[in-house]
Amino acid sequence: MNAPASSATPAAAHDAHGGRLAHFPVALFSTVMGMAGLTIAWLKAHHIGGMPIEIGVALRWLASALYLFLLVMYGAKLLRHPEAVKADRAHPVRLNFFPAISIGLLLLSIAWAQDAPTVAPWMWGIGAAVHLMFTLFAMSSWIHHTHYDIKHANPAWFIPVVGNIIVPIAGVRFAPADISWFFFSIGLVFWLVLMTIVLYRLFFHEPLPARLTPTLFILIAPPSVGFLAYVALTGQVDAFARVLYFTALFLTLLLASNAVRFFRLPFFISAWAYSFPLAAMTIATFEMSARSGLPFYAGLSWLMLAVLSGVVALLAWKTLAAAHHGKICLPE
Repeated sequence: MNAPASSATPAAAHDAHGGRLAHFPVALFSTVMGMAGLTIAWLKAHHIGGMPIEIGVALRWLASALYLFLLVMYGAKLLRHPEAVKADRAHPVRLNFFPAISIGLLLLSIAWAQDAPTVAPWMWGIGAAVHLMFTLFAMSSWIHHTHYDIKHANPAWFIPVVGNIIVPIAGVRFAPADISWFFFSIGLVFWLVLMTIVLYRLFFHEPLPARLTPTLFILIAPPSVGFLAYVALTGQVDAFARVLYFTALFLTLLLASNAVRFFRLPFFISAWAYSFPLAAMTIATFEMSARSGLPFYAGLSWLMLAVLSGVVALLAWKTLAAAHHGKICLPE
């Protein structure tokens, strides 16, 4: 009497697992951006402030393992559910998270640059090439669209652009300078274009849905990363570098002044949008501290590192709890 039920259970479990795999979100690669950003921030804290290097090394291995795990899982989704991947690629929001795959590799190349000098350039080269392809695809989709509306515009649209600004940070060591300037130019110019579109949408149309509200923090990333890339390219903090840094600082203050709104939001995977922009701003502030020698930047950098570490720890705990309760890999 019980045999049919017991034999059906594995099949049902297999179907459930397959269904979850079909809904495995490409946005999970933003967790790698956050973890890799935290890693680079702690490595920066070691080089500038003498913090134990073991923290950065442990985080680097964790971020690398996380990236490989997500790559295997999304690769399995591509093989078993290609129609689901195609749907992600055609979605006006999910499309913009594909470049998080290449950004994760670029960030890991920065994290491994000193300790793996033979592997890191390959990681950087593959990441830069793949990201350029993602950028071309995303922008072609925007230009030749048939289904976009102004309500689809949100800060996640920066992701294909921000990745280009990341390229020069390690690129100045791995390739001719013109390659880094090429990527920096793409990122900077189209950041300004997209910033105008996104602010128009935020100012004159309905507010972002709760699920996308955390993506407002992505506004911090382009000027923060732009500052780091520009300093890497020029070797100095000049007037333009200061414009980039203080733009990022203002946006950080603006979003911090609205902290209560963000605390009231339920947890979504999109909450990982808090992590990488805060990491970028933290690293930029450490760079300002090292180059200026001013106590203000030193104090601010340590404060931001503490906040960043707490935010990433909280996001990791909430993500694991959501996974444990089966709240991830569900249809939207």
